Amino acid sequence: MSPSSPSSPPTHRRIAAVVVLVPVLVALALWAFAWPAARTAPRDLPLGVAGPAAAAAPLEQRLERQQGAFELHRYADEAAAREAVEEREVYGAVVAAERGPKLLVATAASPVVAQLLQQAVTRQAEASGSRVTTVDVVPAAERDPRGAIMNASVLPLALAGIGAGTAVTMLGLLGVRAVVALTGSAALVGAVAAALTHSWLEAVPGNWWALAGTFALAALAVGAAVSGLAALLGQAGIALGGLVIMLLGNPFSGASSAPELLPEPTGAIGQWLPPGAGVSLLRSVSFFDGAAVTGPALTLAWWAALGLGAVLLADALKEHARKAEPAADRDPALAG
Repeated sequence: MSPSSPSSPPTHRRIAAVVVLVPVLVALALWAFAWPAARTAPRDLPLGVAGPAAAAAPLEQRLERQQGAFELHRYADEAAAREAVEEREVYGAVVAAERGPKLLVATAASPVVAQLLQQAVTRQAEASGSRVTTVDVVPAAERDPRGAIMNASVLPLALAGIGAGTAVTMLGLLGVRAVVALTGSAALVGAVAAALTHSWLEAVPGNWWALAGTFALAALAVGAAVSGLAALLGQAGIALGGLVIMLLGNPFSGASSAPELLPEPTGAIGQWLPPGAGVSLLRSVSFFDGAAVTGPALTLAWWAALGLGAVLLADALKEHARKAEPAADRDPALAG
């Protein structure tokens, strides 16, 4: 058995570190993924109520009895409520009608929320002796009615970004070269993702180039963040970036449900991280003609800009430090 190097910790300490670290990581992963899933419920879920005041008031009162479940928005008529759903202001709307309430939903925004609203409104309508008519204003893709393919795209994009950031760091690419590598990798990831989900599987509709750009921006945000942290912190930055994206970004993204269904404040945190912002932007670009894209697009852009900026800053600091070294230190032949 070869002896340990003087700078490395003793073998028993390394074994103990592995024995302790693995259960800790498992506990963190279970907390991050299982806890939000076990606490799924509507929390201030944006929902519209439309129709004449006299007819809509009873609907509002019944919905308000579910304290904290819905954030109600009032609209004058069905047309205004439908527009609000299409603009992603609300997930759905209950319209007061003579033959009973009409429910407007958008399965493209979240099949889980659409089903939840149907159950909640139908239950209330049956209790009052009326019948609900449901209209899907913005349906999901015919080839992917449950949104499974779009939800599944979150993890591969996160892995692609983490992989790109790690590769750039391990290959020793610095400064502009690192920026070019990260940008080029993200562009190719965007093209491949759009080709698979849009052209082949036909599960993500919309403009092909807009979709490719969305996928690329999401991958670049992750890759730049990981590479930027690594440039500032060393290889520890890769681990930190990977943990944040995988253990917080993915489970808190609300991709399989909605941010408003996750325990507070995980839904809000998820929308500030690349996976959550990426899936929100993808839904808007794919199904809602670009409605409500500003927030998630800016979030991804900031992650990308800060990460790439950190890469350039770290390289500039290293170059400055190198130039500041005395000539004798840089060239031993000049010493003495």
